[in-house]
Amino acid sequence: MSAIATQNDIAQAWGVLHRALGLTDRIHDEAQYKRLADFVESLADNLPDDKTEPLWSLVEIITDQIKAYEERHYPTPEASGGEMLRFFMEQHGLKQSDLAEIGSQGVVSEVLAGKRDLNTRQIRALAARFGVSPAAFI
Repeated sequence: MSAIATQNDIAQAWGVLHRALGLTDRIHDEAQYKRLADFVESLADNLPDDKTEPLWSLVEIITDQIKAYEERHYPTPEASGGEMLRFFMEQHGLKQSDLAEIGSQGVVSEVLAGKRDLNTRQIRALAARFGVSPAAFI
């Protein structure tokens, strides 16, 4: 028996996978999106952490399709660092004076007004404070 799968073996395996998941070249509708999102979450939760497990490749393929679908149907609006800061302040009930890690209240006001950009030190401090990626403020 050859270690390389034949075209027929691959076609049969693909047919089973296609019928079971409805896996196609891309996600076409919300029902398929939900089905694949549920499947990939369940699969990933039950796989060993060892990324050499072959099924991790399937997780990556489906995850890429999910991301592409989300980008097409649920685009994330671009926001400046100041806009993100305002969002987090509102979510956490903070005032400008509560953000000493950025600087004075005047500095915070300038950032919120778009007159000043956050610097690297401020971004790191805010990311740590709010438990988010520094990319949220870039």
